[in-house]
Amino acid sequence: MSYQALYRKYRPQTFDDVVGQQAIVQTLKNAIIQDRIAHAYLFCGPRGTGKTSIAKIFARMLNCTSDTDRPCGHCENCKMALSGSHPDIIEIDAASNNGVDEVRNLIERVKYAPMEGKYKVYIIDEVHMMTKGAFNALLKTIEEPPKHVIFIFATTEPNKVIPTIISRCQRFDFTKVSKADIHARLDVVCASEKIDIEPEAIDMIATLADGGMRDALSILDQCVAFCSSTIKEEDVRQIYGVVTIEDIGEIYASLLNKQVEDVMERLQEISNQGMDLKRFTTDFISLIKDSIIVEYAPNTTLVNIHRKEIIQKNLYNTSLVFRTNLLDTLMDTFNKFTYASNILDYLEAGLLKVITQSYEDISVQKEAKSDNQNHIFDAKKSDSSHELPSEQADKNENKGEISDKTVDLKNDSISDVSRETLKESDTKNSKIILENEYLLQLLAGANKKNKIEDSKKYEKRKEIISDVNMMRVITLLENSTIFASSDTYVLLCVPSDLEANEINIYEKEHGFENEIEKILGVPKKVFAMDQNQQKSLVQLYMERRKNNSLPEPIHLDVRFKHKEEKEDNTIEKDLKSVFPDLIIKED
Repeated sequence: MSYQALYRKYRPQTFDDVVGQQAIVQTLKNAIIQDRIAHAYLFCGPRGTGKTSIAKIFARMLNCTSDTDRPCGHCENCKMALSGSHPDIIEIDAASNNGVDEVRNLIERVKYAPMEGKYKVYIIDEVHMMTKGAFNALLKTIEEPPKHVIFIFATTEPNKVIPTIISRCQRFDFTKVSKADIHARLDVVCASEKIDIEPEAIDMIATLADGGMRDALSILDQCVAFCSSTIKEEDVRQIYGVVTIEDIGEIYASLLNKQVEDVMERLQEISNQGMDLKRFTTDFISLIKDSIIVEYAPNTTLVNIHRKEIIQKNLYNTSLVFRTNLLDTLMDTFNKFTYASNILDYLEAGLLKVITQSYEDISVQKEAKSDNQNHIFDAKKSDSSHELPSEQADKNENKGEISDKTVDLKNDSISDVSRETLKESDTKNSKIILENEYLLQLLAGANKKNKIEDSKKYEKRKEIISDVNMMRVITLLENSTIFASSDTYVLLCVPSDLEANEINIYEKEHGFENEIEKILGVPKKVFAMDQNQQKSLVQLYMERRKNNSLPEPIHLDVRFKHKEEKEDNTIEKDLKSVFPDLIIKED
């Protein structure tokens, strides 16, 4: 007898042999036990998940003459079904029999009673390949078939089946087989076939199968043909062009250290060896994802020991911001592979983009450091503990005054207070962006008590909208919420960067002190950022806090310009009350 492929040899013969799909198996078993058999079923799901196999088992169960265990495999109906010669179990490939004429012939045969079994079962595979005319010709028969006829449709693309067909069927959605189930089934097959294989190789095959049991058996079959002795993980990688996890970890280290030439040479080598670049990209994404999981849950069982070792060696305690940016870039690059003329170019460009961004981060930090040194005020840093803003206790709240560790401003207006800490382009329509380093200082200087008190008052800001002079400010602050607050400033969060930019520009040109004093009861400076910057800032804050590298808290003691103007106006009024004819000339 000629060789039989493993996926054919180990096709499930009973429901107990089926890997996964427990809910579907149990439903079909109960349908027979309770005699609640539908006239049409639709099995849909990914390839290799057992749709056709379960359809055949179900057909045998329907026609099995055994009184106990069905399908028994021993009665005449079961034997004929197993050999493919049962006259009442008809398998049709819709890919090659998808026309109206074929359906008419099927309808003509449907009216005849079963020859051997109780039911005449039609299993139509790849049913989505049928034409619209063929579907329409089948509609009436599916809706009201003879009592002895059962239709089972199988498809990987149920979206291509017309709704009128779907609505007449019991639909079962097959899911991908779990990696653990595939691994267990491969263990059984290897033991039965006396295949010498390492557990790591089985694990790799289960990963490559991507939820398809048939794919897993086909891969195993190919590996057996390739290897003359023990099948190792490296053999599977060599056959299917999979880059090792160690190589990916080393490439990450080169990216982190900005070793451009080394990264490009490694990618070229991977490509020249015929490795699957799409698989490399998905494996890279998976490794970074696992590294973030391990970062926050070191004792997790979701990541195996070998991957943890690679993560500990190359990725652990490296920048979470860098890893997140790399993750975003790889996912974006992978989505572009579908229309890329050269996948390698896209992948190289994506990784170069990550390296360039990391250089830009360094230059921005240097620029921020330089700007802070040239501020028009002197910052005295406090020694507050590194707690999250929402949890940090205000150590000065019982002192009745602001700490002496504050920023003292000279006789410049409030509109100039925060402007030195804002990065601004030289164009006319400038865009103001708050530096992350300065934002961290603001967060560290904020406290939970102020945030709670200010947030309650801030929610009622629209109640003073009747003040015409406040209309502009109320409009600007309409979609904002207080993210952090201190004695002298509030940090707002808004949905978009445009709204944040408008608030920061208004703060630069006019200042919010008068309006905020009316809302909160005390004058405060306003800083704004959008939701995306807020998320990255929280992530950066957590990372810096974990590494004990947070900047020390900072408070701003502001001398408001509007107060000085108020004092000047009072002096002018006093002089005029004494000398009514006095004319005060402006310089």
